[in-house]
Amino acid sequence: MPGTNLTREEAQERARLLTVDAYEIDLDLSGAQEGGIFRSVTSVRFDSAEAGAQTFIDLVAPAVHEVELNGKALDVAAVFRDSRITLKHLRAGANELKVVADCSYTNTGEGLHRFVDPVDEQAYLYTQFEVPDARRVFASFEQPDLKATFRFTVKAPAGWTVISNSPTPEPQDDLWVFEPTPRISTYITALIAGPYHAVHSSYEKDGQTVPLGIYCRPSLAEYLDADEIFAVTRQGFDWFQEKFDYAYPFAKYDQLFVPEFNAGAMENAGAVTIRDQYVFRSKVTDAAYEVRAETILHELAHMWFGDLVTMEWWNDLWLNESFATYTSIACQAYAEGSRWPHSWTTFANSMKTWAYRQDQLPSTHPIMADISDLDDVLVNFDGITYAKGASVLKQLVAYVGMDAFFQGVQAYFKAHAFGNTRLSDLLGALEETSGRDLKTWSKLWLETAGINILRPEIETDDDGHVTSFTVLQEAPALPAGAKGEPTLRPHRIAVGCYDLDEAGKLVRTNRIELDVDGARTTVPFPAGTARPAVVLLNDDDLSYAKVRLDEESLRVVTAHLGDFAESLPRALSWASAWDMTRDGELATRDYLSLVLSGIGKETDIGVVQSLHRQVKLALDLYAAPEAREAALARWTEATLAHLRTAEPGSDHQLAWARAFAATARTPVQLDLLQSLLAGTETIEGLAVDTELRWAFVERLAATGLFDEEEITAEYERDRTAAGERHAASARAAQPTPEAKEAAWASVVGSDKLPNSLQEAVISGFVQTDQRELLAPYTEKFFAAVKDVWDTRSHEMAQQIAVGLYPSLQVSQATLDATDAWLAAAEPNAALRRLMSESRAGVERALRARAADGAAATA
Repeated sequence: MPGTNLTREEAQERARLLTVDAYEIDLDLSGAQEGGIFRSVTSVRFDSAEAGAQTFIDLVAPAVHEVELNGKALDVAAVFRDSRITLKHLRAGANELKVVADCSYTNTGEGLHRFVDPVDEQAYLYTQFEVPDARRVFASFEQPDLKATFRFTVKAPAGWTVISNSPTPEPQDDLWVFEPTPRISTYITALIAGPYHAVHSSYEKDGQTVPLGIYCRPSLAEYLDADEIFAVTRQGFDWFQEKFDYAYPFAKYDQLFVPEFNAGAMENAGAVTIRDQYVFRSKVTDAAYEVRAETILHELAHMWFGDLVTMEWWNDLWLNESFATYTSIACQAYAEGSRWPHSWTTFANSMKTWAYRQDQLPSTHPIMADISDLDDVLVNFDGITYAKGASVLKQLVAYVGMDAFFQGVQAYFKAHAFGNTRLSDLLGALEETSGRDLKTWSKLWLETAGINILRPEIETDDDGHVTSFTVLQEAPALPAGAKGEPTLRPHRIAVGCYDLDEAGKLVRTNRIELDVDGARTTVPFPAGTARPAVVLLNDDDLSYAKVRLDEESLRVVTAHLGDFAESLPRALSWASAWDMTRDGELATRDYLSLVLSGIGKETDIGVVQSLHRQVKLALDLYAAPEAREAALARWTEATLAHLRTAEPGSDHQLAWARAFAATARTPVQLDLLQSLLAGTETIEGLAVDTELRWAFVERLAATGLFDEEEITAEYERDRTAAGERHAASARAAQPTPEAKEAAWASVVGSDKLPNSLQEAVISGFVQTDQRELLAPYTEKFFAAVKDVWDTRSHEMAQQIAVGLYPSLQVSQATLDATDAWLAAAEPNAALRRLMSESRAGVERALRARAADGAAATA
């Protein structure tokens, strides 16, 4: 709607004019069990730099009852429009504003989200304000550089608990009066309310005591492994306080596992909200615990970088997220006693593949993106902002040295505590401590888009001794539609030399660390040294670049990828092979053969599970159509063979069970799923628990073997919020026109579904085995998506625009339909970006299919 999209220029002008002092916010949530609306009263004190000036405050509300500025009542109808209240004739110096409004509970995960647990039929509330959604709960100057103190007073139903940024007070007559916060930004304020279950502890060290709390719904309490979560949290406190040399800046630290959360977690100051799927109801692999720990540490790092010191405007969102990502993984890798010292393997295998994918889309952008308004930032929580940025920070640490890096960070926190900064503030501190000039580095790495490719050029004599070794750097043309020019960059890399030992393991025999700059860089390789079996550029994953293997290294890796003694070079080689497959340089059938030859030797469970996902994606989208079914049959047979031979009760067994469930296709295979569900057949060590049962049910529904009766029966076994989501997916997955029509109508034809159920229906609707059944929905999608975008909230509209785009219809016709829609619909920049990204996926799939088909005749 007009007026909701704050621009950078408007924010700069408002920041020039205003200094905000304090908010006092009174919320009446006593009717939350019934839902609807709640009363919001905001009093805010602020200074104006000019007399007679005009500005505005932000508010999204169905009704505003009173607006009072400096004791004078304003005409609500005249000053409130869309999401803004116009404020005229400000005093120079102190001003006071009071706004009384009715605000709405949401079911979209934005603003004040309301959820009713089907287990106890109680309502549970939590706020999610990033980027611009504090204005859905109270009137606010909604931008990160207008910090203030916040005092919340909340009326809540009897028996509830209310948690906010400040320590939880004792309620008086169900009224919770919180102490004011330190100066923080609007988007990290928070309220969580409901009959939540709580576990309390504390972090204590050297006389410091920080109260710790963990919360979840009572229906999840039996699964809450609080001791494990507290252990990871304390590890983070130890490591961050040492590295940052700045004591934790808030009065307590609560972690709240909340329902229907759109993201992984949110760094509200002292009151972090986390998706409650991280309270594991069933057995999961250690990779899931590692990901959860990284999320916990990521949000804890934000307490300093993001909450204590906050970006001035959203163009530095990347620095906020990249710093938290880098330091959380570094903590896992280097903290004493860490359970996951291999975390850089996980980063290389998952986060960086996300970054590489994002950086090759037409929407690629510099790490330091040009954020002109809120629409820009809402679609910028992407692989470049998080993973590429963290990769570049890792390279920066290698470039300046870890000690100098953290010394600069320490100075930065001390200089800017409770303030706002720009990138130049951090780089200036790092230049001081490292002695390095970072201006050129920043320009090339942070202000340009795209990715580089590094290739080794190795020459040997007749005896196999290396006579020359050069690293070639390429800057491929940016994707069509992307802004900018190809750029060669300076890279700090390690070159790893690997040979087979007597046990058949590939072990590193030499490591050379150097700076690569320009198109050609000579590697100082010892003269007369025999050529290694494998030469791995960017060993230890110091830089951000696509890496290719030379012909001899590729031959050895193809035969021995699973034989690397260490997990990180294996992960780098797997990632390189996957990237080559996506680029059409390695045929899908050859990628499948490579995975099947090496995955049995892969010990890192996170890598194994990534390979499962990548193989399935490659076969579904990148395989030549005439070869797809045979390749899927080959893969499915392999998943079942590995399931039967995996160590009973192991993570690998569970991962293979899920991989098999995702692709089972023959009558015999599907009969096995039914027998495992019924308990008439068992596999030693495999616990067919609640979540695994649903994986089987959803596949059986998608193949037409389970109908409404069986789905309902399974839901009766699991009448929970998770069970409701799984049942919705299973219903939408059924291979009938009626099931598809019902799913489409519930998502596109209605706006009643909450965010989590909408996501579940979309997930079930899109089945890779149902291309023909889904084909009619291509035209329906293009007819509906613009209206959906214009009338739904951002999160709900993005789910639909991305999730229902006809990605499975890999054809020139889909590209043409997208182009025609882009030309005719005149979408805003955010929707245009999402549609262009989806189009690029179809275009890539067409190229990969052509490469796979060509390999069959080569």
